[in-house]
Amino acid sequence: MSKANLLDRRAVVSELLRDRKGAFAIGGLGASTYDIAAAGDHDRNFYLWGGMGGAVMIGLGLALAQPTLPVVVITGDGEMLMGMGSLATVALQQPKNLSIIVLDNEAYGETGGQASHTGGPADLVGVAKACGIGDSRAISTMAEVEAFASSLQDVTAGPRFASAKIDGANLERVLSSRDGTYIVNRIRGSIGHTPI
Repeated sequence: MSKANLLDRRAVVSELLRDRKGAFAIGGLGASTYDIAAAGDHDRNFYLWGGMGGAVMIGLGLALAQPTLPVVVITGDGEMLMGMGSLATVALQQPKNLSIIVLDNEAYGETGGQASHTGGPADLVGVAKACGIGDSRAISTMAEVEAFASSLQDVTAGPRFASAKIDGANLERVLSSRDGTYIVNRIRGSIGHTPI
């Protein structure tokens, strides 16, 4: 895809979460967390400020613990490359309520913008399919983002995986609370559990 045709990452995340209803949104390290916060803070947002490589596994745990609620993991290509083994675990567990989307700018944005492996031969959609996630797709248009977003509420047909090629814009960081206890207690409260 030419660099001119890349998707705006904030527009992608905003569309994914526009009609989120009660969905949980797990943000990976850095830009994806800022993008989720920019789309609007929510009681069911779980921000990973520094847990690189862990977003999909946290999303999997939440999806298994809350099988009737949609769980959406939004992460970057660098983090997904670090945690590729998590895709095999997701495929083994087959959580019907889990959706994973990778915002792929082909760069390690949090460490200086070095080229990531997805700019070369690494194919995250191919990896997800090979691991056993049948609904794995590449997204290159906002119409495809909208179609993927419309499936996020379906808790009977997952897991699903998508990779969207996005631009490498260095956008203003939108920060929410970095207090882990607050974030966890807010999520617990949103599903009727007492604070820890």
